[in-house]
Amino acid sequence: MNPTEASASPTPADLDDEPCMTLATRFRQVRDRTETLVQPLTAEDQNLQSMPEASPVKWHRAHTSWFFETFLLKPHLPGYREFDPRYEFLFNSYYNAVGEQFPRPKRALISRPDAAGVGAYREHVDQAMQKLLAEARPEKLAGISPLLELGLNHEQQHQELILTDLKHALSFNPCAPVLVGDPDPVGPAPHPLKFFEYEGGEVTIGHRSAGFCFDNETPAHKVLLRPFALASRPATWREWLAFISDGGYRNPLLWLSDGWAWVQKENIEAPLYLRCDEHDGWQHYTLAGWKALEPTAPACHIGFYEAHAFAEWAGERLPTEAEWETAAATLDAQAQDSGHFADSGRYQPEPVAPRPEAPAAMFGTVWEWTSSSYAPYPGFRAAPGAVGEYNGKFMANQMVLRGGSCATPAGHVRRTYRNFFYPPDRWQFSGVRLAHDL
Repeated sequence: MNPTEASASPTPADLDDEPCMTLATRFRQVRDRTETLVQPLTAEDQNLQSMPEASPVKWHRAHTSWFFETFLLKPHLPGYREFDPRYEFLFNSYYNAVGEQFPRPKRALISRPDAAGVGAYREHVDQAMQKLLAEARPEKLAGISPLLELGLNHEQQHQELILTDLKHALSFNPCAPVLVGDPDPVGPAPHPLKFFEYEGGEVTIGHRSAGFCFDNETPAHKVLLRPFALASRPATWREWLAFISDGGYRNPLLWLSDGWAWVQKENIEAPLYLRCDEHDGWQHYTLAGWKALEPTAPACHIGFYEAHAFAEWAGERLPTEAEWETAAATLDAQAQDSGHFADSGRYQPEPVAPRPEAPAAMFGTVWEWTSSSYAPYPGFRAAPGAVGEYNGKFMANQMVLRGGSCATPAGHVRRTYRNFFYPPDRWQFSGVRLAHDL
């Protein structure tokens, strides 16, 4: 995705018959979840910005409120008054059709409004949204419900970004700040790597049900697949450390040309947040502080260049997004055999238990890199107006990831969900699931 935000546009959701209270309740639940997520943070925490691709927590809170104010309240609530007209400039992300934006790399310079001021802005917007949902006639509710659902999914994306952006910022602090307590210890789940085979042929990918989706998941279309096999689980830290020990980061023959240039320029020797201590061995920074690597847990915070090189080293390849979606066709993103989502409060991938009949934990563990470039599906058209900027203009030079991670809100992903990042990006909880041809 755009380095700070997944692409979206309103797609008709199956909400037309939902009563007002259902819409209002869902709105309140999503908005409250954001505030619960940031409750442990200080005002200083909320203003950290460690790189141009990330944003301060406070900015995420304000921007999601700006979205509802701009696209729902101003056009649809008679008599609505902006909380502060200056916020249209401060908290617009990249909507040129709305107006100019404050430079993204400098968002940490917006010390005011402070965290409490942003809280007041959110409360103002929330009260107005509740008023809109309570007073709107049924036909108007039916008309705005797709845009409301888009706004709620947009906020869920920013809930994930709050975690990943803050983790990146806190990782620079030598005091190793702790955001969450230690999760319950999880023992190793012995799971020898195996491959599930698929016959290929003509398959349909893309969203085609009545529920919500982002517009980049459409239109559904047919793809011809050769027979392929997909790994039973994501690659583990044990396997990744073997790649490191075997000189994986020093062998140019494993790397794409741009990837090798990146390794040399940035002096890359391991995935993000890893260190090797002569006494304690390999450790990684987590939101619970520095922890020893669990060898059977999925490797994460890996960029596309690294994922591609690892696959080359393993004698395999990355799956295409069509292969990934086909393999996930019979799986339920919310099932018990998925990984765990952000709602659990355990913001770190855990060992994956095997499934006898299908690949395990394709959802809620790590975002899984595919070999597919982020491009429009055949027949794709961006939505008209400002919300159409959400998607189409980012369809270049990025790669697709699938599945969601331990930082993704529960209920937010589905098998057609397309995430996308630039090849070097690795501050998300991204990992690798191998594939090969048959």
